[in-house]
Amino acid sequence: MRKYHTILVFFLIVSSNALSQEGKVIVKKATNGFLIQVGSKPFFVNGMNWDYYPIGTNFKYSLWQQPDKTIKEALNYEMPLLRKMGVNTIRQYTGIPPEWIKYIFQNYGIYTVLNHPFGRYGLTLNGKWESNTDYSNDLVRETLVKEVEEMVFLYKSTPGLLMFLLGNENNYGLFWQGAETENIPLENRKSTTAAINLYKLFNEAAISMKAIDTNHPIAICNGDLMFLDIIAMECKEVDVLGVNIYRGLSFGDSFEKIKSSLNKPVMFTEFGADAFNEITKVEDQHNQATCLVANWKEIYANAAGGGKAENCIGGFTFQFSDGWWKSGQTKNLSTHDSTASWSNGGYKYDYQKGLFNMNEEWFGVCAKGDSNTNGVYSLYPRASYYELKKLNKKYTHSILKNVQYNQTKNVMRQKWLINK
Repeated sequence: MRKYHTILVFFLIVSSNALSQEGKVIVKKATNGFLIQVGSKPFFVNGMNWDYYPIGTNFKYSLWQQPDKTIKEALNYEMPLLRKMGVNTIRQYTGIPPEWIKYIFQNYGIYTVLNHPFGRYGLTLNGKWESNTDYSNDLVRETLVKEVEEMVFLYKSTPGLLMFLLGNENNYGLFWQGAETENIPLENRKSTTAAINLYKLFNEAAISMKAIDTNHPIAICNGDLMFLDIIAMECKEVDVLGVNIYRGLSFGDSFEKIKSSLNKPVMFTEFGADAFNEITKVEDQHNQATCLVANWKEIYANAAGGGKAENCIGGFTFQFSDGWWKSGQTKNLSTHDSTASWSNGGYKYDYQKGLFNMNEEWFGVCAKGDSNTNGVYSLYPRASYYELKKLNKKYTHSILKNVQYNQTKNVMRQKWLINK
């Protein structure tokens, strides 16, 4: 009986460890570049920035506060569309209950990167809302570290969680005072002290999070490549550099710059193109699709084994469906506004010097329709949806196959050296 009890305990410990390892996500540097590994299998992020805002609502709306029937109907409609497109990961902000991350994963095989804004749009301190976050403030630091620790405790055992992501272009918040998108500010070294405080706090948060959970990597979300030198100096415990980059048809030398500055993989947390042409004043599905395909081809080419920088572990297209509230945010919520709110010369097909050409409400790879009586709306995939679907099918398999081949080859070489 005693022997049986010992064997049973041993079996339970081994089983528990096996289950833990099966869901463990690590970032590793192999001979052919950086990659993510989930359990024993390589993983490449074919991601999508996904949210849920019916026409007529804005950021105050939450799908997760609706009846379970509505949530399930919405997820059961949208997740198959994402899966058919080749998406294997969505980027979600905190607020989604763990049960729905699990539901999405177990029913559709789609992982979640959970994003804490980290004071990007303000913070409540001593019961008072502060719209601008001062990362040098001790109370701010204590509050944010406590918040992310609580997040990790709540989500760490959730099936389908891929990694934690901190912030959303918080470096731009050192310049911008509002929440609406404007022209991207030029790097201002006068903000160096504020930036150091920000990135030091990111690192402090990463240390605290890893003390609670070692099964999920931690990434930060940076606005473009601003302050790379400070990130390299202050964010040593961060596993992945996430970047939001809007440069049009090409990311330029982004991969190489990151590689030369950081010994970390990069994940493109946002990039995209709007589907409205500011010159012709009509919907422009062709140029949106052309731009997104070009972006993804660069991401694939810079993945492990791709032959270029080999430091990219994937990306998240921005975004799945149009946000009808983005322009103005609190007004004209039932109008699909085509007012451009910022300019970007990288999108040459509708750029005119001195004029805005970026239309915030038209970034979806799907157009959005009206809601039914349950509050669930219809989607109408654009050309970019179908083009990315073809591209994902072509490239993802070859990337993972190449990584697996190189891993096998390395193991065989190690065995040969040992035997020799």
